[in-house]
Amino acid sequence: MAKAGDQDAALELVIDVAVPWLYEQRYRFGSGLLFVAPHAQEATGDNAIPQTLSSVCAEIFDGTSDTEIVQSDRVYHTGADPMERMAARAQFVGRVLPGAEYVLVDDVTSLGGTLAELANYIQLYGGIVKGAVVLVNAGRNPELVPKAKFVQLIKERFDDEFTDVFGIEPNALTANEAQYLAGFRSVDAIRNRLVAAEQEIDRRLRSKGITRTP
Repeated sequence: MAKAGDQDAALELVIDVAVPWLYEQRYRFGSGLLFVAPHAQEATGDNAIPQTLSSVCAEIFDGTSDTEIVQSDRVYHTGADPMERMAARAQFVGRVLPGAEYVLVDDVTSLGGTLAELANYIQLYGGIVKGAVVLVNAGRNPELVPKAKFVQLIKERFDDEFTDVFGIEPNALTANEAQYLAGFRSVDAIRNRLVAAEQEIDRRLRSKGITRTP
């Protein structure tokens, strides 16, 4: 229900799952931080969990929940596999306060791509990212920053074609994205998997009565 937009259910979930741990961490961040959550549009409705968690964090850590930065596209990551997530990267709009310190907040992170794009957006416009808070880290690697060996392997194996395919540099990948892509032997294999991922996204959304805007 919280994932589908029920704010009361989202608050109940955050109180049950997160609040005890958050109070244990209440000295981890200084006061005055901006807590910002990707306002994700799920296939079943507006996900109420990230923004609710952001508001609770702001209360506990004596900060402010930012509502100016919003996700401008619909990625529908719920139920998506790794390549589907990479095929539909989150984009953001909204005012960033230059010099302000932000903490990224989300309910679930898998590859970490949405958090990476949000961090990039904030830093691009002069904000400072101090950390991240998530309810669940569903990725194989708990870290966000990739190991240098995976980044170097991707650069050597795929060269400039990698950026042509994904629109980002290998250094911009998260740890789980880099580890996943390092398993592909050629850029053609990536392209083929990416085409299949796009088709699967369309099939999955059509089954829910949703048509993606190109």
